Amino acid sequence: MPELPEVETVRKGLEKKLKDFIISEIEEIRPSTIAFPANKDEFVKGLTTSLIHKWSRRGKYLIANLIKNSDHDTLKNNGHLVIHLRMTGHFNWLKRNNSPCKHTRVRFFDSQENELRFVDVRSFGQIWWIKEGLDPKKIIKGLGSLGPEPFSKDFNYEYLKKEFSKRSKSIKAVLLDQKIIAGIGNIYADESLFDAGISPFRKAETIKKSEIIKLRISIIEVLKKSIGYGGTTFSDFRNIEGLNGNYSMQASVYKRTGEKCKRCSNLIQRKKITGRSTHWCSNCQK
Repeated sequence: MPELPEVETVRKGLEKKLKDFIISEIEEIRPSTIAFPANKDEFVKGLTTSLIHKWSRRGKYLIANLIKNSDHDTLKNNGHLVIHLRMTGHFNWLKRNNSPCKHTRVRFFDSQENELRFVDVRSFGQIWWIKEGLDPKKIIKGLGSLGPEPFSKDFNYEYLKKEFSKRSKSIKAVLLDQKIIAGIGNIYADESLFDAGISPFRKAETIKKSEIIKLRISIIEVLKKSIGYGGTTFSDFRNIEGLNGNYSMQASVYKRTGEKCKRCSNLIQRKKITGRSTHWCSNCQK
């Protein structure tokens, strides 16, 4: 599943390409991809003639602010378009004359024949139109329960100490909990714990002050590094140009089972924690 760096990479691509994108037509090839509103005609009618004004990201959610002409030919807020890529969702930027592939779910067109295409092999991705006057955090349960962003001022030592101290589950499981920290998934939990020298099996409540400080720094640095490389590609992730991310070549432990540790030459191990494959070096992580 795309994590914070991959979603941020997509956000940057969308922001760059869709500076003056006014939706003139929508084709719903798989209506179930539209999570809200329930009436799909309302989704199409509500978004048509909307200018995608600004893109933002919250955790693994992409959020577009919409502007639309009113009856008096003045611009008004038209709510938000919210997307969660889930496991295999991604966007393509194309000209209209490109026929949709079999995994195309929703197509957005402008008057210049440009197409923003949402492609999703496993069809777990979701799209919401939250009209003006409704709160996206109340409509989308996962969005409303997210913890602080790793790059925010709220993501500090005091916060992590408080959250870790009351949890006996593994530190890996805590890092994956979106209600505690927004945006971290399997890849960057493994990479951050390796960088901090902390075993993924340690109970969160046992993490010491110096380790919390180091882990916080590691999380921020690993995420920033991955964003710089355009995210990680181990399966289906593509940016808006259809290109892979390059962080996978820099990974220290993730998907390197049986290979030598880049620090000590010990073999990287793999074991599941809460159903997720976990990669670590038993020599470097204590």
